[in-house]
Amino acid sequence: MTINCLGKLIDLSSPKVMGILNVTPNSFFDGGKYADEKSLLTQVEKMLTEGATFIDIGAYSSKPSAEFVTENEEIERLIPIVKSVLQHFPETLISVDTFRANVAKIAIENGACIINDISAGSLDENMMPTVTELQVPYIMMHMKGNPQTMQSLAQYQNVTKEVLFYFSEKVAQARSMGINDLIIDPGFGFAKTLEQNFEVMNNLELFRMLELPILVGVSRKSMIYKTLDTSAEFALNGTSVLNTIALQKGANILRVHDVKEALESIKLVQHLSS
Repeated sequence: MTINCLGKLIDLSSPKVMGILNVTPNSFFDGGKYADEKSLLTQVEKMLTEGATFIDIGAYSSKPSAEFVTENEEIERLIPIVKSVLQHFPETLISVDTFRANVAKIAIENGACIINDISAGSLDENMMPTVTELQVPYIMMHMKGNPQTMQSLAQYQNVTKEVLFYFSEKVAQARSMGINDLIIDPGFGFAKTLEQNFEVMNNLELFRMLELPILVGVSRKSMIYKTLDTSAEFALNGTSVLNTIALQKGANILRVHDVKEALESIKLVQHLSS
């Protein structure tokens, strides 16, 4: 349960928090919120101060039906922010949220240390060979199709079994290529209905059989705010509830917009099990 980030071993047997930094104008919750460098850096400082171990930077919104972004535009949005964050906060462990191998490679060359791929290599055949070359931790998420098509592909006989089988194949592929540090993300909200999201959450402990760290990203998502008949803006309480359940079922990383509250969930769950 350890991963190597720039020579630093991170022990994930004690749950960690990954703070979300979207540098897109159209993300579902915070799109356009950090439109200039100062506001971005202020948010990074806040998340680091509150206890985030990782900062996950994304420059391509992967919300359902998100508009297509060219590779060049993604790079132009992403790389200056990676550089700026590391200039101001040199110890930051940056995860780059991209499914494009070239974007990932450039980000790692500029100081990022984790690749977070919503497609687990399915949207770019060069991604896994690139991860092998770079030898960095690789987060593999479950989804079908792409952000533009995924919500039309939410058909399963048994969603938990099919997601587990997907990971068994992806892990075998990654291992055969020499990728050492793997993290799995069940992909809440990606090619899944509300009911399927809750079914996967209810069975989350089964993913421990893969013997890999589990990342859970439910922060302010529609499975929360649609169920509670509210909006992403008012979904923090629901996020904390599901994060707590995820921790009790074995989650190792919580990917969140709200770091302080996620750390509180971790602290309370750790006291329950101590």
